[in-house]
Order: sequence, then C-alpha cells, then structure tokens
Amino acid sequence: MSIRLIPLTDPDFRPFSRRIAWLATRPDGTPVGSAFLRLDSRRTHAPLADFELNVHPAERRQGIGSTLLRAVAAGAQDHDVRTVIADVDVASVGDRFLQHHGFEIGLRLIYARLDLARPTPDIPAVAGYRLVSWDGVVPDELLQTFTDARTGMADAPSGTIAAPVDVWDNERTRHAAQVIEQRGEHLSVVAVLDHTGRMAGFTEVVVPGDGKGDGQLYGTAVLPEHRGRGLALWMKAAQIHQVRHQFPDLDGLVTDTVDTNHAMRRTNERLGYRPHQQVNRRKLDL
Repeated sequence: MSIRLIPLTDPDFRPFSRRIAWLATRPDGTPVGSAFLRLDSRRTHAPLADFELNVHPAERRQGIGSTLLRAVAAGAQDHDVRTVIADVDVASVGDRFLQHHGFEIGLRLIYARLDLARPTPDIPAVAGYRLVSWDGVVPDELLQTFTDARTGMADAPSGTIAAPVDVWDNERTRHAAQVIEQRGEHLSVVAVLDHTGRMAGFTEVVVPGDGKGDGQLYGTAVLPEHRGRGLALWMKAAQIHQVRHQFPDLDGLVTDTVDTNHAMRRTNERLGYRPHQQVNRRKLDL
C-alpha cells in the first residue's frame, strides 16, 4: 500500500515540552494512522522522549505502523533523543508490535482501582507527625517545604529506563497546580509534617471537573528519613476520606505503581485498591 506521511503542527504545547506529529493517509487523503512524539525541553530530560502510535484496526498488518515508527525514530534522532518509550497494555497488539521492532520492557506498571463505595480501614495517626491538606495551589507558608518534599520521588523504581533527575522549584510547583485548574479539574493534596513543620511526605489526587467517574492519583512520596513508619498508609487513608466528603458522586480512585514497588503496592492493597490492568513501558535505544 502506498502511504503518505504528513507532518503536523500539534497545538499541545506545554511549558516544558512539545509534540511533533505525523498523519498517515492513503493516496486519496483518507487517514489511516497517526503518531505523536513528545520532546522535553529540559536539558536533563531531552535524551528521553515518549510517543503514541495508532493505526486504524481495519488498516493494520499493511506496514503503516512500521512506516510511522520509522518517522518517530527519525524525528527523535533529529532532536538528539537517545531513547524512545511507549506504554502498551501487556500482551496487546501494540505490545507485540513494539516487541517485534526491538523494544524491550523497561518497566511494568500495575493499575489498581479503589471502589469508593467500599469501606476504608481506620488507620491510626503516626506519633510525632500531623496531617495538613489543601486544594489547588499550595498555600504560601507550605510552598518551599512542599517543593523540597518532591525529592522523595527521586528514587522511585524506574526499571531499566534511565530516569533523569527531576528538578523542582517553587515556580514549577505552583505552575503544576495551575495547569490542572486550567483544565477544569480539581487537585487535592494531603501531606504530613514532622515536629519541626517540615513536610515528610504527600499524596495528590486529581478529580474530574464534574466530580464524577474516577479520580486519578498523581504523586505520592515519603522522604527517605521518614520511611518505615506508616506515613504513606496514613496519608492515603486520609485522602480517601477527604475525597469521599468533597466529591460524594465520585465512583473510585485509580493509581499506577511500578510492579517492583512492593511497599506501595502493599499499602494500596491494604486500603482496598484492586489491580485491573498491566502496562508495559517499552523502550528502544536509538
């Protein structure tokens, strides 16, 4: 089949990244597939890029996906990307396609869901700490310590994918919350402070604008010196109770965890999260 690739200008431009895209069409202009490559503008993150590739089911097994993948690889190399990654359901058509083209499994994500109609166990407070919470942008008095607490995610399991150091400053901390607000969604954060008032950990959830469906957990972290005391369990239990109170029409909460992060998976399981999907994050070094 003769396929034409049309480079596109993608409007999904973000402060730290942008996408380049290709549309695959038949000679008569009928769309049959597309690909999107996200480039990170931060110097430390620039060597790694993620992509999405889609071919209409009726048009598969005709070389369209391979043609789009070659365009993605060439576009990545043109922008000095060294590794491209994509998330695909385990044992899916996309998973087998990427494996055929030499992509290795960099890590596996376990998606789990909590049914908010089910009861949540009561988790006692942890001595020497106190909980705080807020919606949207962090209050000024907690801004610096919240930014500092982001380093608690630096050692999160990343499989065989070389994870760059994710640098946060106060401007980025504020901006991340503002972007969620601009999308019309709700950000709710529960955090724990130690006896000095410094943040020892936090957990974030984003709820759809209408307060219905499922909320999505974002970051959860506990700083290394505070681990092993049950802080994540305490915070996440408080988060569930708070979400139930704020959004009574919400059905559930969804989270994803690297399969080797056994501590967080045990915490989620104790709170009632049940696995429902597995995703391979496949990578190819260019």
